[in-house]
Amino acid sequence: MCEIFISADPASYESRTRSVRLHGVVTSIRLEHLYWEVLEEIARRDGMSVVHLIEKLYDELVAARGGVGNFTSFLRVCALRYEGLVAQGRIPADVHVPIRSLDPRAVLHELPPAWAAQPAASDAQPARALQRALTRLPH
Repeated sequence: MCEIFISADPASYESRTRSVRLHGVVTSIRLEHLYWEVLEEIARRDGMSVVHLIEKLYDELVAARGGVGNFTSFLRVCALRYEGLVAQGRIPADVHVPIRSLDPRAVLHELPPAWAAQPAASDAQPARALQRALTRLPH
């Protein structure tokens, strides 16, 4: 079993640091070479540089979640998620098909629960409070 994994080219798991500018602020991102390759493929599919892809992911993450925790880990998850979605046939393996041309709802339809974003506890609390309040109203 382990031979499948240990036969990987050592260069693929060597780390590489890149400096990127996110809204005028220069930051460094350190990822293993294989992750950079996957991010470069994702970027190429939509005619972007990897830096532009990273800026876009950062901006959309902030817009959707209101902030960024460990952005480097997020990029690793993006790369693994992309590879997983390609392996499942949810994203075409043909790298000439731009990701922007895909319907996100179709790609994400019925994902395994661990792959889908769970509502934050703060999102669930108001809904439960509203539900309790509604059940207390006179009928």
